Amino acid sequence: MDNLIDLTEGSIIKKLSKMAFPIMMTSLFQMAYNLTDMIWLGRVGSRAVAAAGTAGFFMWLASSLVMITKIGSETTVSRSIGKKDYTKVQDFIRTNIFTAAVIGIIYSVFIALFASNLLTFFKFDEEIIYVMASDYLRIISAGFLFSFLTPTFSGIYNGMGNSRTPFLVNTIGLAFNIVLDPVLIIILKLGVRGAALATVFSQLIVFLVFLFLFNTKIKKLFNMKFFVKIKIKDLYEVFKIGFPVTLQNGAFCIFSMILTRMVSYYGAVPVAVQSVGSQIESLSWMTAGGFSTALGSFTGQNFGAGKFHRIIKGYRTTLFISFVIGAGVTFVFIAFGGPVFSFFLPETDALEYGIIYLKILAVSQMFMMSEITTQGVFNGLGNTFPPSFVSIVFTGLRIPFAIFLSYFFIKDVTSVWWAVSISSIFKGIVLPVWFKFYYSRKLTGLPEISKDTDC
Repeated sequence: MDNLIDLTEGSIIKKLSKMAFPIMMTSLFQMAYNLTDMIWLGRVGSRAVAAAGTAGFFMWLASSLVMITKIGSETTVSRSIGKKDYTKVQDFIRTNIFTAAVIGIIYSVFIALFASNLLTFFKFDEEIIYVMASDYLRIISAGFLFSFLTPTFSGIYNGMGNSRTPFLVNTIGLAFNIVLDPVLIIILKLGVRGAALATVFSQLIVFLVFLFLFNTKIKKLFNMKFFVKIKIKDLYEVFKIGFPVTLQNGAFCIFSMILTRMVSYYGAVPVAVQSVGSQIESLSWMTAGGFSTALGSFTGQNFGAGKFHRIIKGYRTTLFISFVIGAGVTFVFIAFGGPVFSFFLPETDALEYGIIYLKILAVSQMFMMSEITTQGVFNGLGNTFPPSFVSIVFTGLRIPFAIFLSYFFIKDVTSVWWAVSISSIFKGIVLPVWFKFYYSRKLTGLPEISKDTDC
């Protein structure tokens, strides 16, 4: 089984690093779809950026929903492989793919029908922003089926310990997007519609490649029969693991929408700055997410194999790496915020806000990395409630805290951005403390099935 990578034996550092890098790059490439759009739309103007950024919240909700099957795949597949129960691997692969397809179709139809109504939530003064955002969202909705299934395929491969395949497949999609964006946005002058078309077509290519690989590799690897009745208990297990993460990401998106509405009070430029700034910052949390996903699969396989000491070692190793990366990002945001932001949105007014935004968010980068890394080990254990609870509570507190700051201390848009940064600091402290008590009580008290000394 060449596509399976055993994470229960060998050097922990080597295993995690080898798996994390492709996952990290895959996440960055997924994010690069939006960054590429922002780069070219920035040449059209801040209104186009604000429109795409606003519509992007509903894409964010889609990515939240797909966490049911992405995290569900990574955890159920990795734990079944750790136990060497390949019949359950087949069951969970079928369950996750079926669930992703159903949710993707339902969400696609919903967005296509109600795009205009949903966008009225944002109080923009300029009607043209609503028109552009509605066009962008309706086109994007045509590709939601693909954007639900491709992360699920990635989750299956990640659970197998094979993160290289999703990386290579998503690289193909990014290449198409990079080529299509300037052609459709600038040359054919389609603006936000061109950006949406480029994204949908690129997602279709990624889906088709995954489908080909699935039919030629995975089905043969596990001798799968695909058209088999889905088991209710397997569906329940997938939702039990994945739904808290979906609820977490969905709540995060909704809270961010409310904060963006607060930002829109100050005009389209701060909204555009926040849209671009959050994409730049995603370079940081996508990197952490790559290590978090690797740690989740690593934890899942070792939990299934009964090697609990490797879980603790793996967590500490990943946490150290994340701290180093977070420190580097903090330095870049503070020292080179201007050149970085101007690359995406060069307008003078936007650049001034952008530098401030990156400096405010810089103070919380190491804490954000800590939170995301710790979430990975909880996910691998199948206990997704603690990170979801911590995220929902402290992200929700951003809204009253932003109101408090704007009323008593900061009378401009930076009150919202400071609320975001400070809440990230709290999350990065509380969740690791929770895990400390969780693993002290649970993992260290469990008998090891076998031990190795590799680290």
